[in-house]
Amino acid sequence: MGVADLADYPWDAVAPYAERARRHPDGIVDLSIGSPVDPTPQVIAEALADATDAHAYPQTAGTPALREAIAEWYHRRRGVPGLSAANVLPTVGSKELVALLPLLLGLGPGDAVVHPRAAYPTYEVGARLVGAEPVASDDPSSWPANARLIWINSPGNPDGRVLSTDELADAVARAREIGAVLASDECYAELGWDAPWDQQPVPSVLDPAVVADDLTGVLSVYSLSKQSNLAGYRAAFLAGDPALVSRLLTGRKHLGLMPPAPVQRAMTVALGDDEHVAVQRERYARRRAVLKPAIEAAGFTIDRSEGGLYLWATEGRDAWESLDRLADLGILVGPGHFYGTHFPQHVRFSLTATDERIDAAAERLRA
Repeated sequence: MGVADLADYPWDAVAPYAERARRHPDGIVDLSIGSPVDPTPQVIAEALADATDAHAYPQTAGTPALREAIAEWYHRRRGVPGLSAANVLPTVGSKELVALLPLLLGLGPGDAVVHPRAAYPTYEVGARLVGAEPVASDDPSSWPANARLIWINSPGNPDGRVLSTDELADAVARAREIGAVLASDECYAELGWDAPWDQQPVPSVLDPAVVADDLTGVLSVYSLSKQSNLAGYRAAFLAGDPALVSRLLTGRKHLGLMPPAPVQRAMTVALGDDEHVAVQRERYARRRAVLKPAIEAAGFTIDRSEGGLYLWATEGRDAWESLDRLADLGILVGPGHFYGTHFPQHVRFSLTATDERIDAAAERLRA
């Protein structure tokens, strides 16, 4: 299977509901796609501007300063000590990595790629791109013996599920048993809601409580799009097994997958500044506190949603019917159909709207 054989982009199916929502007298509240609406912090924007004399090719491996910043961030914010430049690698956003990882690992027909049952669609896209079989499963005991790549996602998109250290350890053990690479998508890790920010409520797969001192076959993937409002910068990275990192670096060099030099400088500064992350997290916490009870008052049940930028909700009927009802209120959400076949009655509410729009949505839902 090649790119030409992929299905139509799913969000096109939402267009009629968006058009109807826009006709609301007070305008649309778009809670469908998790694209940040708040400004990029000034300290990061200035770092980008100061690095615009980028006449030479950037380093695929990342500058020494960036790789050091990534390793230090994992220690400080994720409780993962001891990483070095050999353990980390910047990427051009995280979506390209998710889509291309099966290719970079040499997977093909006869191999399986496991991903969560409620899943970001790009895990499946990456599998189909190389002719591998996508398998939706949250149960390590059921992961097939021919799995060569296993994706886990904590906090999950769309369901906000946060995996405990015991659950992560079980996943690592099963992946090693069958000889698969375990890739943990942790892009929302700074947005765990069940404990204060400074207590690191979302564990990493690289945490010593999960892997002890053995990173073999394990990768953590992270993005600055959410915590730092850098979606337009395409700023992400991975960390873990140095042998895997080296292998991926070689492939990425051949493909020219290198973050632009100004972005690398901006990432370095962003990773060293926790203050702007705390500010952004409080914005999302406030929006969540307003929106969650309003969704429940409108007759929805919210499942999981312990972390991340979304509220995963159902009113016990098909998601397209819920979209229809919400469009009449001028509210646009994402249907569960986009996240696999297992949750056709769920919808995803995003917290990525301004305070004013979140307040408007809550008022409409309560009414």
